[in-house]
Amino acid sequence: MTLLLALAAAQAAPAAPKPLTPSEIVAQSPATAWREIRPEDLMVIDYQGGGRTIIELAPAFAPVHVANIRALAGAGYWNGASIYRVQDNYVTQWGVNEGGPAVPASVVKKPPAEYDRPLRGLTPRPLGYSDAYAPRVGHALGWPVAWNPATGRANLTHCYGMVGVGRDMAPDTGMGGELYAVIGHAPRHLDRNIALVGRLVEGIENMSALPRGTEALGIYKAGTVARMIAAVRLASAMPEAERPRFQAMNTASATFSSYVRARANRKDAFFNIPSGGVDLCNAPVPVRRTPAPSSSR
Repeated sequence: MTLLLALAAAQAAPAAPKPLTPSEIVAQSPATAWREIRPEDLMVIDYQGGGRTIIELAPAFAPVHVANIRALAGAGYWNGASIYRVQDNYVTQWGVNEGGPAVPASVVKKPPAEYDRPLRGLTPRPLGYSDAYAPRVGHALGWPVAWNPATGRANLTHCYGMVGVGRDMAPDTGMGGELYAVIGHAPRHLDRNIALVGRLVEGIENMSALPRGTEALGIYKAGTVARMIAAVRLASAMPEAERPRFQAMNTASATFSSYVRARANRKDAFFNIPSGGVDLCNAPVPVRRTPAPSSSR
């Protein structure tokens, strides 16, 4: 009788809820799990012939370079510039503008090497899994970061879509006039060697889906370019009705923690075997267009 009762109880017990996928967690996230990206931190690139790419800047990690980039955008420095380098599985680079506007006087021509910053002031959420390039990795202030408790230093990481500053050989650090976006496998060996200043939040296809340059390092042949830039502006300089608005998930939120766990342990109709781990660059911070007020959760 006891065995029969136990079997009946087991059959009557409700089935365990199906784990949510990362996409479902993002779709069902509350409004409190998101932060609004400031318009002065959104750089809008419009191309000749149409198309747009939008970049979120990271002043908390490279304040001098970001200030330079804001000044250059405000001066129309990149209006008429070109994308001149597209290297397969690596980067797209832009900024050459022969005969374009002069560099504004406010631009720091020789910025400091903002390749890392003090860990103090950050409260990283540890990823929880080992990393080949740093003692610790995780997320802070909405960005993928690595840090070393022994040195007390932290840095952004070269994940897909991150934007960095082109430079010559050291001690040059690049003033911000030439930028690149990662369009391939994360080149983490560049971490702490180049200033990372932001990430692409929309329109990456306008940089990644281009013919590869045929010269060394993916440079285009003389007299040719991959794409011409019509204008680069900060969203804060655009009429308010035209400004793009974006939100990034708060990496200190419980929702983001659930999202990362789901990225590491997916098991559903497609994923039969959970991986039990996740790489930092395979746990990208979700970014979305700001929902209209009526659709906000």
